[in-house]
Amino acid sequence: MGAQGWSAVRMEIVVCGYLAFFCSEFVPVTEAGCRERGNQNCCPGRDNECFEYTRRKTVCYCDSYCQKTRDCCEDYQHVCQISAATNCEVGPWGPWSSCSSPCGVGSKERSRQVSNPPRNGGSPCPDLRQRRGCYGNNVICDNAKEVAKILPDSFKRNFKDPWRRPHMLMKEEKDSYCVYLRVKQASAACRLKLWSAQLVRERLVCAECQSDAMSNSDRCAGDGIEGIRTFWTVASTPGCHGSWMRELSSEHCRCPPYSVLFV
Repeated sequence: MGAQGWSAVRMEIVVCGYLAFFCSEFVPVTEAGCRERGNQNCCPGRDNECFEYTRRKTVCYCDSYCQKTRDCCEDYQHVCQISAATNCEVGPWGPWSSCSSPCGVGSKERSRQVSNPPRNGGSPCPDLRQRRGCYGNNVICDNAKEVAKILPDSFKRNFKDPWRRPHMLMKEEKDSYCVYLRVKQASAACRLKLWSAQLVRERLVCAECQSDAMSNSDRCAGDGIEGIRTFWTVASTPGCHGSWMRELSSEHCRCPPYSVLFV
C-alpha cells in the first residue's frame, strides 16, 4: 500500500474518532429511571422513597409530586402515565354498632371498606370509620337506678318485722341467694362504725338476699348488674353510702360471716 493509501486510512480513523466523541457529548445517555423500579414503578402523592438512580448516578423521582418539583426521571411520563389516575373507591357503610353503654351516654360506630385503592396520584380514600353519640336504654336500666339498702349480717337472719300485718306474716318463704359486689366508692361516714368501715374501695363484698327482703320479682332491690355501677346505702348509718359493681351471683346460698344483708 502506498503513502496515499495509508494517509486515507489514518484520515478515516481520525474522522471516526471525532464522530464517536461528538456522539458521546451530544446524544443523551439513556436514563435507568422509573422503568427499573422493581416494586411499584410509580407512587402517588409525595414520597421521598420513590426514587431511582440514572445511569449517570444522579437521583430522579417517580412520585407524582416530581412534576411540581421538576425532578422526575426522564421516562416518568412514558412509564407512569400509561394509565390515568384512579381515585379511591369505597363500599357502603356497614350497620351501626350497639351503644357502648347499655345505660346512659355512650357511643356507637360504623365502618366501610376500600373497594379500589388510589393509583397513579388519584384522590385518597375518605374516612372509613364514623362515630356518634348514643344513649343506652336497655331493659336492665331500671334496675340500675335502684339503690340497695343494706345492714350487717349481725342482724337476725330472716328478721321478722313486728309491725307487719298478720297477712304479711303468712308470706311464702323463698330461698336466699348471694351476690358478690366490688365496692367502687364509699362515703366518709362509713368509717364511723366498725362494720361499715370495711366497705372500702375495691373490697369484694358478699350481700345476701333473704326471703323477707325480696320484692314481687323474687329479687332484692339494688342487687347490682354486671358491668354497670349501681348504688347502695346503709340503713343503720346515716350518710354512709357508695357504689359497687356486681361480679358474681349464686342461687340458694348464704354469705359467710361478716357480710351484709339486703333489707
